[in-house]
Amino acid sequence: MKISVNDIEIMSPAGNFESLIAALQGGANSVYFGVGKLNMRAKSTVNFTIKDLEEVVKICKKHNVKTYLTINTVLYDQDIKPMQETIDAAKKAGVIAIIASDQAAILYARKQNMEVHLSTQLNVSNIEALKFYSQWADVVVLARELTLDQVKQIAKNIEDHNITGPSGKKIKLEIFAHGALCMAVSGKCYLSLHQANHSANRGACLQICRRSYTVIDNETGEKLEIDNEYIMSPKDLCTIGFLNKIIDAGVSVLKLEGRARSPEYVKTVTKCYREAVDSIKEGTYEAIKIENWLEKLNKVFNRGFWNGYYLGQKLGEWSYHYGSVATERKIYVGKITNYFSKLGVAEIKVEANEFCKDDKALIIGPSTGVVELIIEEIRVDDKPTKSCQKGNVCSIKVSQLVRRNDKFYKVVNA
Repeated sequence: MKISVNDIEIMSPAGNFESLIAALQGGANSVYFGVGKLNMRAKSTVNFTIKDLEEVVKICKKHNVKTYLTINTVLYDQDIKPMQETIDAAKKAGVIAIIASDQAAILYARKQNMEVHLSTQLNVSNIEALKFYSQWADVVVLARELTLDQVKQIAKNIEDHNITGPSGKKIKLEIFAHGALCMAVSGKCYLSLHQANHSANRGACLQICRRSYTVIDNETGEKLEIDNEYIMSPKDLCTIGFLNKIIDAGVSVLKLEGRARSPEYVKTVTKCYREAVDSIKEGTYEAIKIENWLEKLNKVFNRGFWNGYYLGQKLGEWSYHYGSVATERKIYVGKITNYFSKLGVAEIKVEANEFCKDDKALIIGPSTGVVELIIEEIRVDDKPTKSCQKGNVCSIKVSQLVRRNDKFYKVVNA
């Protein structure tokens, strides 16, 4: 199935309003998000509420960006009514589609004439499974364990057999393009439930797999570390170096993982993949650009990168550290107390850490998204100074609109 580069959709995560705006700034075609507890990031991020749906849709419509609501956890009987109420609210707000894995959510969304996208939790790995689900879904997120050859074969079968969804259009294929991977098959993990009674399949993963473990010889009591690796914590998926092959395989939607990650992560990752897709379209996709994108991606949260299973690799690559190995990190400085739009000047109350002239900085807020800048000048009492200390109020030049109570950070090498 030949996909036009013009039809490629970059789908970005939105864990809150800051990340939502950051996704739009990065050039996303669509965003996905959760409300309440019935999504796979219910515990790990600050989700929107049902009351936020209309505002989310309003913002996205203004930027011609599609909205997808995740209701992709395992559902129990007590969840049926809240699930139905959430889908009803999504429909009323104008959300484009529901991402679901439980048949109860799939059937109810279709009953309400809402578009359905199948979550990776359904582990769709072959054309017969896809045919079965095509009666309800227009987009299928394929299992993460497939190779590109397998994806290409599924895409060919969709074309050959003219497999369409409820809309009457051919089924679209979506795959994960960037972000966290885990040991579980298509996200179905029981480690948190087993160890701490928090089910990952109910959105409450505690990421116990990300910790370091020691093997103990029961005969001698000797302790061993295995190659100094976190042997259940895979490196993050990164496909920006072979995005052309993914598109050639027949994939329409590139899903960027990260609803629990920071707004600057969302903006950076979205922007890199936006530029990569555009460069493929323009015929300028080349090694030097890929190297540049990788450098930028390394600056934000990551556990190291690998290609996943797409190119036929059988064994995962494991993290060597707990948490992020990003080359940069942000340090909270203070908050914006005023912005003078005619002058392009922001006033900052320095609450936590000093900052200096020539520092790299971020300003982050729910309506602002992420503003990146280099501090060219600092003024205290309208006098130039090289730095501003904790407890002081100062002003800096900011060409983009920022708002009161936006948070101000300096960025340092990690």
